[in-house]
Amino acid sequence: MKALIPICDGSESLETVAIVNILRRAEITVTMASITGSAIVEGTRAITLVAEALFDDVQNQDFDLITIPGGDLGTQTMAQHPPLIDKLRQQRLRHQWYGGICAAPARVLSAHGLLDGKQATCYPTFRDDVLHYVDQPVVVDGHCITGQGPAAVIAYGLALVRALCGEQAAQAVAEQMVVRG
Repeated sequence: MKALIPICDGSESLETVAIVNILRRAEITVTMASITGSAIVEGTRAITLVAEALFDDVQNQDFDLITIPGGDLGTQTMAQHPPLIDKLRQQRLRHQWYGGICAAPARVLSAHGLLDGKQATCYPTFRDDVLHYVDQPVVVDGHCITGQGPAAVIAYGLALVRALCGEQAAQAVAEQMVVRG
C-alpha cells in the first residue's frame, strides 16, 4: 500500500508527523511530498518538515491514499495548487481513498467539490464550509475519510490504516501505541 501526504509551509506539524508515523507502523509506504518546490518546509509552530519528494516528481504515480494535513496557511496554499486538486479529483473518480484533517476538509476538499454528497467533519471553526458536517472526531463516507483536528489525529490515522489494511492491522497499531478504548 502507498500513501501520499502533500505538505507545504504552514502544514500542521503534529498532524503531519502523527499520520506518517501511524501509517508507517502499519508498513504502509508513505511519501511526504512538498508542493512548494523545496523539500524543506516550515510547518506550524516553526517545526521544520523535510519531504522525501517534490509533488511534481510523484504526481503521476498511483497511490492507495492521499491525505491532507491541516494548518491554516498550509490548507490555503494547497487549495490553490491545481495539480494537487486534479490528483485528488482523480483519486475520488477512481474510488481510491482520500481525505483530510482539521482545516483540510473545508479548505481543500469541500472548496473543490470533493465532499459533494459526503458526510464529513473538520475543525469546528470551518463547519459552515462543509455541507454535510458531522460533529465527530473522524467520519468515513465511501472512500473519503475526514478528521476534526489535532486531538483526533490518532483516531484519524487509525481510520486510515483500517481503510487500507483492515481492522486487525489497525488494532495492532493501536496496541503498539497503547491506544485505549
